Amino acid sequence: MLYYLFQYLDKLNVPGAGVFSYISFRSAAAVITALIISMLIGKKIILYLQKKQVGEVVRDLGLEGQLKKKGTPSMGGIIILASIVIPVLLFARLNNVYIILMLLTTIWLGFIGFVDDYIKIFKKNKDGLAARFKIMGQIILGLIVGITLFLSDDAMIVETTNVSGMSARERNELVETVAQNIQSEDFKADKNTIKTTIPFVKNNEFDYSWLVAFINKDHRKILTWLVFVVLVIFIITAVSNGANLTDGLDGLATGTSAITGVALAILAYVSSNIIYADYLNIMFIPHSEELVIFAAAMIGATIGFLWYNSYPAQVFMGDTGSLALGGIIAVFAIVIRKELLVPILCGVFLMENLSVVLQVFWFKRTKRKYGVGRRIFLMAPLHHHYQKKGYPEPKIVTRFWIVAIILAVISIVTLKIR
Repeated sequence: MLYYLFQYLDKLNVPGAGVFSYISFRSAAAVITALIISMLIGKKIILYLQKKQVGEVVRDLGLEGQLKKKGTPSMGGIIILASIVIPVLLFARLNNVYIILMLLTTIWLGFIGFVDDYIKIFKKNKDGLAARFKIMGQIILGLIVGITLFLSDDAMIVETTNVSGMSARERNELVETVAQNIQSEDFKADKNTIKTTIPFVKNNEFDYSWLVAFINKDHRKILTWLVFVVLVIFIITAVSNGANLTDGLDGLATGTSAITGVALAILAYVSSNIIYADYLNIMFIPHSEELVIFAAAMIGATIGFLWYNSYPAQVFMGDTGSLALGGIIAVFAIVIRKELLVPILCGVFLMENLSVVLQVFWFKRTKRKYGVGRRIFLMAPLHHHYQKKGYPEPKIVTRFWIVAIILAVISIVTLKIR
């Protein structure tokens, strides 16, 4: 909202109003605002949750220090959601298609997580919201994201030519031309097509229509969209559930999400900048620069929440926060056409997910074969395996953060290693 106010003031030649046109300034403002909101309202929300006895219900799994967490306020994800949404509303362009999708993702999955937490805590139902309703919500979100990216004229990919040989003025004119959706001989805008980036591969654009190239042309477009939507739903479901599983130790999911957010901000920035996109030989995605502001708000919100969520935690985010953060990361990667990087970028979430899947699969298989179920890990998700091995909780969390940093660096390096 402030963006439009200062845009109007700039037209009136008010001194200093033009600073709001810079992504760097608005991103910095979003980070600072998110930090202030999360740290200032965080304590008040924690006290309110304590007053309402919104405490964590802990099952005794035989883990060291586990029972000490009983009664710690949950549903703290409300702090994260507020700290993301408010700065974005203040500093981003709200008519931007990508910002609309990210806000929808945040509120939609945050609401599903809130209902799940409410049922667990207030209704005393440890199972929470039925899995079919969670999956239905994720499917609906996937459909909306897939349809929007496929049909919206603002969700375009641009192939530029001779950008490196242009003067700064010519590049600015070209960017303005792209922003106004005007065709030019200097670029080719791909609208209503679904393409992505293949990491570690030269000339790395991949068109999903290739997957259905054997289909009649009359039906190819709709089948391409269906393939893409199925992939979007799978990614959203996998990453959001992975973040949910990761939220089992103090600060683990929060810190990992912040690290991933930094990598996404860098990827969004270079994809939205015509000079960097041309230099790196990657897709130029007009209008995606606003996503840097969203990523900045997410980073500020998670770091601010980590103040209270670090060991020993004063509050847990609950499904309200973990489902939303996982969905945000998934949709963010999809809209900047980096969804094939998700296994690397979200490697910690993937490891947590796979540890549970493998544990359940192996236990059931060996039970059918031998009559007694066997386990691969001492306990799943993976972080509990290391707890069972005797590692202190802060050490496990710190080492998982280090792994997340390494994976984030690898994700960024894929821009040049091809």
